[in-house]
Amino acid sequence: MRNNGTGAPRHRLIYLLSVAQRRLQRWMAARPENEVTPAQAGLLFILGRQDGVLMGEAGAALDLGPAGISGLVDRTEAAKLIERRADREDGRAWRIWLTTKGRTALAQAKAGAAEVNAALTDGFTAAEIDIVARWLTSIQNKFPRSSEARSSDD
Repeated sequence: MRNNGTGAPRHRLIYLLSVAQRRLQRWMAARPENEVTPAQAGLLFILGRQDGVLMGEAGAALDLGPAGISGLVDRTEAAKLIERRADREDGRAWRIWLTTKGRTALAQAKAGAAEVNAALTDGFTAAEIDIVARWLTSIQNKFPRSSEARSSDD
């Protein structure tokens, strides 16, 4: 089902997505209780689900290339939230692990994310949020990273 009929409203979706993303990132970064950046929080969430992931796996989960995940890991390690260890089976690969400080920051990030998600969903029904989530997820399938093949299950 497409929204391109002659009577359909013309939404400025690219603009709306871009502005919403920038405002949300700025708002989250400016909160005094945030000890980590949104990108660092994303990395902590991944490690909270599975500690000791390969850097490449974390990068893929965050939609970052090798340079992006390397820089993020460098900054997060410098903040003493994670530590990097060589993989036991492949000495060229690195795994990343939460530190005690990282676990504390993860708990704070989870509480902050719950607050932000509550604000984002306020005034919308669960069904409406399900549609928004499905639409945003579909963007990832329609516009994959350059190294991924286009998904056929759109």
